[in-house]
Amino acid sequence: MLVEGLIALAGAGGGAIVQAAGTDAWNGIRGGVARLFGRGESGREQAELERLDRTRAVLEAAQDGNETERVQIAQAAVWQTRLETLLEELPETERQQVVAELKALVAQASAQTPEAVHNDFQNATFTHSQVQGSGTMTVTNNFNK
Repeated sequence: MLVEGLIALAGAGGGAIVQAAGTDAWNGIRGGVARLFGRGESGREQAELERLDRTRAVLEAAQDGNETERVQIAQAAVWQTRLETLLEELPETERQQVVAELKALVAQASAQTPEAVHNDFQNATFTHSQVQGSGTMTVTNNFNK
């Protein structure tokens, strides 16, 4: 059984794989994850590359916001489970090496993924302006004042 820190790392790894799909980070993450699972066996590594390509295809095929989010969550969970299983089955010395490699991949994916932009307009005043966005917003139109 894995400790919480390793479960969290596996979750971050699953999220990083999904996050990297379709970005410039994909090739590096894809190759790194395949090496983790392949553990020096080219046949296993090739099988993981193909599995990762299928994951990317499934993510790209998602059509709308709700479906995309559902597919992303499902794929992240699949990869988290696979990473947990890998970490659980490795001898301690190998596990430490894989943990270090997985942490590096998660950091790589995070560094190459654009940050979300958050604008907080609380108590803001807009004069003859328009605000467009999504999420929770309160906009008061003061054109007549």
